Amino acid sequence: MTSASDDIAIARRVLAIEAEALSALSAGLGDEFVRAVAVLEAASGRVIVTGMGKSGHVGRKIAATMASTGRTAFYVHPAEASHGDLGMITAADAVVALSNSGETSELGDIVAYTRRFDIPLIGITARAGSTLAAAADVALVLPAIPEACPMGLAPTTSTTMMLALGDALAVTLLERKGFTAADFQVFHPGGKLGQRLLRVSDLMHGAAQLPLVRLDTVMAEVLLVMTAKSLGCAGVVDSDGALAGIVTDGDLRRHMRSDLLGLTAGEVMTRSPKTVGPGLLAAEALRIMNTKAITSLFVVDESSRPLGVLHVHDCLRAGVA
Repeated sequence: MTSASDDIAIARRVLAIEAEALSALSAGLGDEFVRAVAVLEAASGRVIVTGMGKSGHVGRKIAATMASTGRTAFYVHPAEASHGDLGMITAADAVVALSNSGETSELGDIVAYTRRFDIPLIGITARAGSTLAAAADVALVLPAIPEACPMGLAPTTSTTMMLALGDALAVTLLERKGFTAADFQVFHPGGKLGQRLLRVSDLMHGAAQLPLVRLDTVMAEVLLVMTAKSLGCAGVVDSDGALAGIVTDGDLRRHMRSDLLGLTAGEVMTRSPKTVGPGLLAAEALRIMNTKAITSLFVVDESSRPLGVLHVHDCLRAGVA
């Protein structure tokens, strides 16, 4: 039985080998990588990723990463391809095949299919002279770094390099396309990531729910508007429809006196309130509310005309934090 210190030493050895492999992979990138990116970008169809065993697991992740970053992709199991799933691959697609040895027999039918129908094929392998490398239009050859297991058999270093190379391809395509955070949110509407990328316009109360009054509106009427809209505030607009101020529960407390109901909104309001645009990330709007110790933000256009109201509770209900 190994000691705790032995376990740590083993783990560090594995990570050091894999880190060395990634450094070597990075240093060796060149024209073939650029060609691979060009092939994937030029394909009018999908990116089909395939591989057997551990390479297949890596292939699934590569396909998922590409699909989530704007390049339509999916994984096809090579054994299933031989039993009908070749029909899922079209002449408009590009195929990425993973095989450490480059001699995986189960890939044979997919490779032959791409050659028969002139479908671009990118091979990722550790052997430059392998069958896969020879058949591929572009061969991305992994550097000769041993596997991290002591027997040199379990796929470890090789799969790490394949996974990282897939990430490199996906991110390079993403940046070539000009993929943005807004695009990313479209493909990630659920979970914490989707919540982080929600925009103010996704959560705000729109025009129909806006509590708006004029500068000369008496406070008796302002209170009715605030009560009807249930947002704890009212926006005060000038003659051009631009937001001039805001009346909040705090303003009511500060002006609490016998003639309050006879005052105008312009006399009670807080002038030049903090506002945001509809395209701002909801998380950033929430930060503003926390920093300013306020519970609502009016959303305005370029001319300061109100478009909506974002309440702190809207952010919390959507899971934005």
